[in-house]
Amino acid sequence: MQQATTLPAIRNPSSPGQDSPWHDVMPLADLADAAPRRMQVGDRSFLVVRQGEQVRAFAATCPHKGAPLEQGTLCAGKLVCPWHKAVFDLNDGSLIEPLALDPLPRYPTRLVDGRIQIQPVALPLPAPVPTGFDQGVVIVGAGAAGVTAAVSLREFCFAGRITLIGDETAPPYDRTALTKTVLAEKEEGNRAPPLRPAGFYETHGIDRVVARVTAFDPASRTVELSDGRKLTGDHVVLAPGAAPRMLDVPGHDLPDVFTLRSQADAQAILATRNITDRHVVVCGGSFIGMEAAASLSQAGAKVTVVSATAVPFEKALGHEIGLRLRRLHQEKGVTYIGGHRVTAIAERGGKRQVTLDNGRILLADMVVAGLGVRPATGFVPALATAPDGGIDVDGAMQAAPHVYAAGDIARFVHQGRRMRIEHWRTAQIHGRVAARAIMKQPGRFEEIPWFWTLQFGRKLEYVGYQEPFDRVTIDGDLDAFNFMATQWNGARRVGVITAGRPRETGELVLRRTL
Repeated sequence: MQQATTLPAIRNPSSPGQDSPWHDVMPLADLADAAPRRMQVGDRSFLVVRQGEQVRAFAATCPHKGAPLEQGTLCAGKLVCPWHKAVFDLNDGSLIEPLALDPLPRYPTRLVDGRIQIQPVALPLPAPVPTGFDQGVVIVGAGAAGVTAAVSLREFCFAGRITLIGDETAPPYDRTALTKTVLAEKEEGNRAPPLRPAGFYETHGIDRVVARVTAFDPASRTVELSDGRKLTGDHVVLAPGAAPRMLDVPGHDLPDVFTLRSQADAQAILATRNITDRHVVVCGGSFIGMEAAASLSQAGAKVTVVSATAVPFEKALGHEIGLRLRRLHQEKGVTYIGGHRVTAIAERGGKRQVTLDNGRILLADMVVAGLGVRPATGFVPALATAPDGGIDVDGAMQAAPHVYAAGDIARFVHQGRRMRIEHWRTAQIHGRVAARAIMKQPGRFEEIPWFWTLQFGRKLEYVGYQEPFDRVTIDGDLDAFNFMATQWNGARRVGVITAGRPRETGELVLRRTL
């Protein structure tokens, strides 16, 4: 990476409408095409990008989590964040796809005697004409899809009423952080980062309603709440997410036996006891379970994972990658008991006695269940007719006239068959597509799904539709977590897993195809 340097300011009082000085940053000849450079102006960093003879300057870090964008992927006038794959337009910095929910600030540039100069005053994006003053949108669910739909509607200048319904009192938060950082005690106050800054919903006229949805009538677009209220929208976005699969064994309701899905769940786990040197049994080798195991281990707990699968993630990632992740956990002190299930939990001398299906008994201070999730669609049986509880949608995420389904519950069509994808970024994209449909803007769900997992500081990224595969080829060093693995079904490439290859993954996200 190019060393950042601080350069002197050049005053130019004649700049139209600007009193801010211009800063000389570098010769144009030193900036290669489509090879972004990070430059320092005082205490601020800028990303300078050249496309032919055009030069643009942007904020150097992603507005989502602060990723260094000089490490991102550039292609066809777009920039992909290296960490979480937000996509920005290199013409003006506008947001194309999440995880970010804000545009990338762009700054004025000019060429003087073959040198690039930057003026550190962000340029405003053109605002569309507000519409929909007399309409109302009701959004069921305050997670990834629901919040993104609300934020996108305001971004697209929807001027009507927006009601965002969620069943948690805490402001909407980044649920992916629960297993990745909160349980590792890496977040302030053991709280997941909020999806929007304080005051955002009030400032943008988004009415947050804390209640549980008990029923929804698609014909009248009426939502019934647990407190007896009824809300009707001109448009309704159903984005309730998923509910955790419960541990259905005797003793599942004992104290110190937890199901992990919400921020309150994570805080209860951490508040129950001092985690250090406590023995925690994690039931389930899912991504939730294994990420929780890693985070609790990093917080000082002694962790045992009990999983029905001998090799974790074998069905999702393949045998070899699953073995490497199992070994990673074992190297960090996690005990992995594969091929077995928990059959009962009992109290024994202040401990939790965990009995396995082979008769083996484990003594634990607490038990955490991470058994996966199911669509939270019990309130809408008229639409949730699929065996898995999902709701069929078209390319605009529409499930019925003026009713949209987004996120974990949405069953879209790929390769002639319907599927659901339980990924955070996919849910956000669904919410954005639904918002465009409400605004009568063009746009259909065409993005290729992407997700990531973080375990003991090792990040794996997956691109694909979770289709069946019959073999996996690996290019790179699996042991060092620097590789690109391809899943094949016959001669067709159906999935890609990478570690340490953010640019290659970004290219796949931009291409929208494997």
